[in-house]
Amino acid sequence: MGPIALAFGLAALAWVLVVGDLLRRHRPAWHWYLAGYPAAACRVVFTWRKVAMLNDLSVSRRPPRGLLGDLVVKGDPLRPVIPRLSFPRANRMGLTATVRLHAGQTPATYMKAADALVHAWKVHAVRVTSPERGLVLLTATASDPLARPGLASAPAALLSALIGVLESGGAWVMDLRLVPHWLIAGATRSGKSTLLARLITQLAPQPVALVGIDCKGGMELGLFAERLSALTTCRREAVAVLTALAVDMQDRMQTCRTAGVRSIWELPEKLRPVPVVVIVDEIAELYLSDGRRESKAEAEQCSTLLLRLAQLGAALGMHLVVAGQRVGSDLGPGVTALRAQLGGRICHRVNDPGTAEMTLGDLNKDAVIVAQSITADEQGVAVCSGPEGGWSRARSHLTSTEQAAATARKHAALTPELPAIVRALAALEGDDK
Repeated sequence: MGPIALAFGLAALAWVLVVGDLLRRHRPAWHWYLAGYPAAACRVVFTWRKVAMLNDLSVSRRPPRGLLGDLVVKGDPLRPVIPRLSFPRANRMGLTATVRLHAGQTPATYMKAADALVHAWKVHAVRVTSPERGLVLLTATASDPLARPGLASAPAALLSALIGVLESGGAWVMDLRLVPHWLIAGATRSGKSTLLARLITQLAPQPVALVGIDCKGGMELGLFAERLSALTTCRREAVAVLTALAVDMQDRMQTCRTAGVRSIWELPEKLRPVPVVVIVDEIAELYLSDGRRESKAEAEQCSTLLLRLAQLGAALGMHLVVAGQRVGSDLGPGVTALRAQLGGRICHRVNDPGTAEMTLGDLNKDAVIVAQSITADEQGVAVCSGPEGGWSRARSHLTSTEQAAATARKHAALTPELPAIVRALAALEGDDK
């Protein structure tokens, strides 16, 4: 090879390396399909037999036996039989492969071998699921999409908020039309407040009414007061506002009955009342009582009104987003009953196993384990429920308090007035005087 050819070869190699690095940084999906997937697929195919044998994923076939007169003739010695693995199929963030189980095998064995598969295939994570009896689906993620949670694209829709990114690389969307009520749990500095800020940022430009209940003196939601149709800072005010919303709910029922429809979304647009999203920060403050009769009465009223709103509000355009550091059965049966009505679940890092169990336990036991493994360094990372009953790790987009407050101020003119709440708060002020 002459010096000119060598120079051209080195130049071509350098160009390939430069283009590959640019693709990896700016178009990671393209880089994965062109370079990452072929290499990973080869590793999966060529290491499968060895990994299956070392991790007890194979079964032993018994040797045949025959009779020759009075002699028992044995066949070949025991041989391991490797489960059949489909050829890996690429997706945007990794690959998937299906394994057909042998008789007597269960998906639990494959779950135990997930770490070994990660090591052999040189991927970030392998999730094991069983879509149907006798089959195991292995989903490998090439890299952690939550390390740099950019925003995936998602269609804008009323009562829909683009929150961040899912572990699969898709958009993490809270769609209140699809899942009307949500429970969000998270310890201090876990990302819960950032998530609420992101939600308000997304809902602020929409024609919806936002009602804030923040019994910590309004320290969190008070920053967005200009875009809130009402903000309560104590439980007494919360009772008044929730009672007013219950009255408004009755009026909406009457409107639907008169029009002969089952939902406000079936009403003509000019007759449709404005949707209301009630955001509760620190739910425990509404349920805790100091023992006084008035305190117990207020707590019981809050419990009853929130439960009624959750049971009847979806078809009437009233939605609940309930957040708290601790959500446990020790807060009373009202919390457990309310939890059952909140179909959407988000669990950040929490301080006690009971909160993770309360948030995700009726969804999936594996989701509880994954939520408890979230570390303090993974701010914004959470386990969230999907619209079809599944779950996924996700990370919210970093929206600072300043950005959310600026967005609230920018769209303050869109804040609708809710007459029932205005009257209730005015009457409360009159009683105080």
